[in-house]
Amino acid sequence: MSHYFIAIHLPEELQQLLSKWQQIVKEHLSYKQWPHMEDLHVTLKFLGEVDDNRLKQLRHELQEVNNIPAFDLGVGGIGMFGNPKKPRVIWSGVKGNPVLSSLQQTVEECCLRINYERENREYRPHITLAKKWNGASSLNDDTWSRLQEQLNERAMLHVKEMVLFRIHPSKTPKYEVVERYPLKPES
Repeated sequence: MSHYFIAIHLPEELQQLLSKWQQIVKEHLSYKQWPHMEDLHVTLKFLGEVDDNRLKQLRHELQEVNNIPAFDLGVGGIGMFGNPKKPRVIWSGVKGNPVLSSLQQTVEECCLRINYERENREYRPHITLAKKWNGASSLNDDTWSRLQEQLNERAMLHVKEMVLFRIHPSKTPKYEVVERYPLKPES
């Protein structure tokens, strides 16, 4: 069975900017995984394995997002998850937004209706730039401060759809668009 997730796909201009940021971070930090430029996204819900029957139900349920209006998201800066000396993830930030929260909650409710577990962790929107620390030594505070100063550009992301992705671990890029779900157009 394939693995799936639901996310906001990034436009090419933002992919290119964040790919440049990845190259800068690579000069200073060592990670096992650097997502391909085309795979950069804002996750709404990770699903894991999905059988064909459940996939059909899910695709139907997710049509509900067409009631949520298109919106803008602020993106930029960098941060980390995990131990500050050996962070497991380096990410670019996504500014919280009530419409984003509503979209994520709607996705969560659609998934609950077909017996997916509710996510226990608080939703923290971000764009993963690198994951799985691979450094022999700890992250230096000065290096991190310089990276934060250098990679502080902000961009606006216009969100007019969300996407159901299938994961292909052995391919590059890894993520295949299965279905696009348009949001309600601006009036």
